[in-house]
Amino acid sequence: MNHTGSVTTLSSKQPLNPRYSELQEKICRRAYELFEQRGRIHGHDLDDWLKAEAEITRKRRSAVA
Repeated sequence: MNHTGSVTTLSSKQPLNPRYSELQEKICRRAYELFEQRGRIHGHDLDDWLKAEAEITRKRRSAVA
């Protein structure tokens, strides 16, 4: 994730799986929310991403079960 809150990609091509793209966008938005909740203090982007990823995937698993 870059400083604007968007995911930096290596290619401008669309991902083959639209669900993957949707998942990445949800994680990105949640990670940015965590960044804002901490007072926009930089240096925790990986922590925010991993926490957001865990939250989102946990919610998806619960919805499927």
